[in-house]
Amino acid sequence: MIDVTRLQVLVALAKYGTASAAAEALHYSQPTVSHHLKRLEAETGAVLMRRVGRGLVLTDDGKRLAARGEEILGLITRASTELASAVSLHSGHVRLAIFPSGMATLAPRIVTEMSQRHPGLQLDIAEAEPPEAERLLIEGKVDLAITFTYPQQQCSDAVTSDVMGEDPLYLVTPPARHIDGTMAVAGLVDFHDDDWLAGCERCRGYLVSACAQAGFQPNIRFASDDYVATQALIAVGHGVTMLPGLALAAHRHPDVEVTRVEGAARSLRLLSLGRPPLPPALDAASAVVKEIVAAVVGSPQPVTVSP
Repeated sequence: MIDVTRLQVLVALAKYGTASAAAEALHYSQPTVSHHLKRLEAETGAVLMRRVGRGLVLTDDGKRLAARGEEILGLITRASTELASAVSLHSGHVRLAIFPSGMATLAPRIVTEMSQRHPGLQLDIAEAEPPEAERLLIEGKVDLAITFTYPQQQCSDAVTSDVMGEDPLYLVTPPARHIDGTMAVAGLVDFHDDDWLAGCERCRGYLVSACAQAGFQPNIRFASDDYVATQALIAVGHGVTMLPGLALAAHRHPDVEVTRVEGAARSLRLLSLGRPPLPPALDAASAVVKEIVAAVVGSPQPVTVSP
């Protein structure tokens, strides 16, 4: 049986890189950390680390156990939170992570609906891009996460993922490049000579993939997660990009043109940790999140992008 405290020390060593840094993070002395690590090796019968110079480096077995330990500690944190909260919905604490454009468009409606429907529940919201939100969930620092994926992208195996809806993508161009109606992904080839602007890692990956499908490699000259700044650059003629509908619903620059790209969308997902059913407070928050997302992206025209 693996001791949870010793597992926590191993996870801290993997996260912070040195025994002294792990000791500081856990408020232990360095000899205490070394003792726990030696006892963990004795308990498991595995070589979890080796000494390099004056420091410790995890072996492959150590890295595997640390990764799994991070998931286990997250589940323990969640279990403790569930037990500490009342079983009814008159009290409780839900921590939700959400990506930036969702923070601007979904979060206000979620907070309002939660306060009206479940006034006894405390809802905390943190802004985080999908990879960070997944990490926060696995580490037990949030209880739910609203994220997104593009085609061929997957969430971590450590989380439970529910697809809530599709957020369509739009080609954003300067006013002089106006296109009526919609266009197919193949139509992106008309912009192969233009400079392109790319966003977060997931968005950039899909942009490159979509352009490859259209038969060219985009010349990505600017990179920014800020969809306000991106549109400002395009408005004065510096390139083109694809943005999701929620980003355009959050902010639409009056001097850019927007064209729906048929067949291009990102999936909006709700992530949780562990197997269902969720505890009452998380189940209530999950229901509200899904209803709000369905109301925003569930119609044939998911968002309005007109200025």
